[in-house]
Amino acid sequence: MYAAAEDDYHDDVFPVVPAPQDGTRWQAPADLEEHLYELIEADDGYGYLRALAVEGLYRPVLLTDLAAAPDAPPLFSVEVPDGRRVAQVYTAGLLPRPHPDVVYEYVTLGTLARQWPEGPDRIDVMVVNTQTPCEQYYLTTDEERQVWADLHDEHHRPGRIDDRVDTRRTGAPEGPVLHGLACGAHLCFANGAPWNTLDWHGAGYTNEVARLEEWWGVRDREEWRGVQERLLDREVSPWYWDFVLGARTAVLAEQGPPVDAELWRRCVEVTLRNRVVETGGPDVPHRPGDDPELDQFVDAMRALVGKVLRYEARFRADGLLPPDGHVTTVAAWDLGRASKMARWGRGARYATHRELVAALERVSHEARAAYASWPEFSAGYVLGRCLHFDEEEYGTWYTSVLRAHRTLTTDPDSPWQRVPFL
Repeated sequence: MYAAAEDDYHDDVFPVVPAPQDGTRWQAPADLEEHLYELIEADDGYGYLRALAVEGLYRPVLLTDLAAAPDAPPLFSVEVPDGRRVAQVYTAGLLPRPHPDVVYEYVTLGTLARQWPEGPDRIDVMVVNTQTPCEQYYLTTDEERQVWADLHDEHHRPGRIDDRVDTRRTGAPEGPVLHGLACGAHLCFANGAPWNTLDWHGAGYTNEVARLEEWWGVRDREEWRGVQERLLDREVSPWYWDFVLGARTAVLAEQGPPVDAELWRRCVEVTLRNRVVETGGPDVPHRPGDDPELDQFVDAMRALVGKVLRYEARFRADGLLPPDGHVTTVAAWDLGRASKMARWGRGARYATHRELVAALERVSHEARAAYASWPEFSAGYVLGRCLHFDEEEYGTWYTSVLRAHRTLTTDPDSPWQRVPFL
């Protein structure tokens, strides 16, 4: 079920981030850790807890413990010399490279408050981000945990940290791998997830496993590899989407702009019927009225031309396309998801680090072969998403990704402002 390559084993099971020794200010990996660092400097332990209540935490879990108690694995803790037990938790930006034997589970401050071990298994201290410059300790008395619960109830909201650009300040890769990560920016924005890290833990191990099963039917390594390969080969989206767009490209090459809609529809129909002849011979029914199923499919493809035209008109009105722009391919819809599938597979421990990197490099290559800019890539992704989900309702399947497009093409912190497309 798990992918355990020899080169995935390493000693960085828990984060160890020393403070600068030369007196310079510590470069935090992300905005949250920078904020926590400032709160420590201000001796504001309550503000620190409030920030944790908003964002949540990650706790290390041994996979052997998870296998023994999948619904309630114990908190990882150690006994210190004075006899007290200490449990360690971390914020997202400080999580280490994924390890084959240890995973990190997402947990809210409220859940920690209400499910903290009592009795003989009691843990006396919680340490946040131990062995880092933003380390902080809290006693776990009943009164203290009530403060945690109150802060959670006041500040934590599902989805509160979604729809944002989250850029790591340290540890990002370079070159095609970084470009491949940037190809998944739509989904990273929607989930409020960091776009430029290979140390992927996502929403926590169990949530990453559940995400893949719920949305993709992926339950193990082999199923993940199959979906990942199909996305990289652009075989998840229906072939006829790009076929219809390619027919317009052919008309443009022959006639020049603008393309008459009826001429485009005629090209689609003639090409489809000719392909039936090419594959089955001249005696195969292919003329209008010969084959009801073929006629029905041809009608659907002609109708798809109109759907694309209407979406593109809306895209131009909303600034997704320039005034004379159109979408040449929806390759980005599969490639953008392939970028995230590689990370989801890593978070679920179905993918090795080497497979993650190889997939991202391939995403980068395929994206650059299909498009010339991030706005072009984005328009292709949005059209694919709309054809897949929206049904010309222009509802949240469209408005949410439009919001992502606008931010990703303008925010100075966005991957598309930081990483050249070509």
